[in-house]
Amino acid sequence: MTQLNRHIQPNINLVDRISLDKPEVQTLDNDIPVYLINTSEQDLVKIEFIFTAGSWFEPKKLVASFTNRMLKEGTSSMSSAKIADLIDYYGAHLETNSDKDMGYVALYSLNKHLHKTLPVLAEIIRDPVFDQKELETLRQNRRQNFLVNNEKVRYLARRKFNELIFGEGHPYGKVFNESDFDQISQDDLVSFHKNRYNAGNCKVIVSGKIPAGFVHLLNDLFTGFNGQAPDHQGTIPRQTELEDKKTHFVKKNAVQSAIRMGKVLFNKTHPDYVKLKVMNTILGGYFGSRLMSNIREDKGYTYGIGSAIVSLHHSGYFFITSEVGSDVTQEAVHEIYYEIDQLRQHKVSAQELDLVKNYMLGSFLRSVDGSFAQADNFKSLLEYGLDFTYFDNYIEVVKAISREEILTLAQQYLDPESLSLLTVGK
Repeated sequence: MTQLNRHIQPNINLVDRISLDKPEVQTLDNDIPVYLINTSEQDLVKIEFIFTAGSWFEPKKLVASFTNRMLKEGTSSMSSAKIADLIDYYGAHLETNSDKDMGYVALYSLNKHLHKTLPVLAEIIRDPVFDQKELETLRQNRRQNFLVNNEKVRYLARRKFNELIFGEGHPYGKVFNESDFDQISQDDLVSFHKNRYNAGNCKVIVSGKIPAGFVHLLNDLFTGFNGQAPDHQGTIPRQTELEDKKTHFVKKNAVQSAIRMGKVLFNKTHPDYVKLKVMNTILGGYFGSRLMSNIREDKGYTYGIGSAIVSLHHSGYFFITSEVGSDVTQEAVHEIYYEIDQLRQHKVSAQELDLVKNYMLGSFLRSVDGSFAQADNFKSLLEYGLDFTYFDNYIEVVKAISREEILTLAQQYLDPESLSLLTVGK
C-alpha cells in the first residue's frame, strides 16, 4: 500500500464542464409551464410556483410582501390554523417568499402524502381570503419587528443604502416607514393577488423524485385557474445621481457603526458579470479575502466584512458591508479604500488568483449538488431568460480570467469617485 506523503500538496483538478439534467417541460391546460427536474432517489418533492410579483410592481409600499405572506393565513375553506395543522401532520413544509422582483410559493412534501398536501398548496394560491383579523395580526407583528430592527445600525444601513444608490423614487430604492404599515388595506392585497398571482403570470418548477401522474394531479387542481399576464412596466426609471456620495446617518448611543459602500452596476446577463464575481471574491467575497485579512485579521476592527454583487431583473449593484467599533469607523473606511486602491494599482498574484478560482469552482459544484439545488440554479436561468450554456460559460470565464483582466476590471468598475459611502452610527 502506497503511503500518503502529507508534505506534498495534492494536485488540484479544475472543473472542466458540468453536466446538469435539463428539465422536462410540460404545460397545464391553462398554459402554465411546468419544469420537471426528476433526479432524486428520495421520495420527496419540491413544488415551487413563481410569479412576477415583487415589490417592483406594487402600487403601494409593503403590498407585495404582505400579499405573499398572507397566502398561508386562510382560504375560503381553511383557517390559517387548519392549514398549518394539515401541513405539519403530513410532515410537509409550506414556504412563501417575495423579493424586489418575484413572489414565490413552495411546498416540500413526501410523495405518499401529495394527495393531501398538494391541494393545500393549490388552495392558498387560488383562494386566499386575506382575512382582516389575520391582516391586523401580521401588521402588528411586522410593525414591531420593524421598530426593533430600526434600532440596529446594520438594518438602517441596508435600508438606506439602496435609497442612496438608486434614489427614493426608483422601485429598487424605495424604503418603507412605520406610517406605511397603516396604509395597507385588505382591498390592496386582493387587487394585487388578482393582478399578479394568476395563470398568465406563473411558472412552476418541480424537483425531486417526481411520482407518475403528478402533472395530471396538478392539472386537475388548477383547472379554472386562469388570468392574463399583467402589463409589466416597460420603462425602467433612471436612478438618481447624487452629487455628494458620502452620507452619515446619526444613530445616537450606538456602540458600533455600520459601513456600506458600493454602486449601481448590472445583472448577470451582462458580459462582465462573471468576471466581476472573480474580482469581488478576491476583494471581499470569501473568508480569505483581502478585506477580511486586513480589517478583521490584521487590524481587528470587525468580526466580519464582505463584498458582493447583487443581480436584479432590471439592474444590479456592488456593495461592501461591515460593522465596526464606533471609535475606528474612519480607520476602517480608510482601509477599505486602501484595499480597493491596491486592487486597482497592482496585479493580483498568480497564487492568489488560483486560490480564488479553486474556491469559486468548488463553491459552484456544491451549489448544484442535489435536485433542489439544481432547481434553484435553473430558476435563476429562467428568471433572466438564460439557458444552460450560462453555467459552462461561468466555468470557462472563471478558469480563463487573467491577472491583467482583474486589474482592468478594478480600474474600470472600482473608481473610488464612483462609489457611494454610507455610515450609520454616532
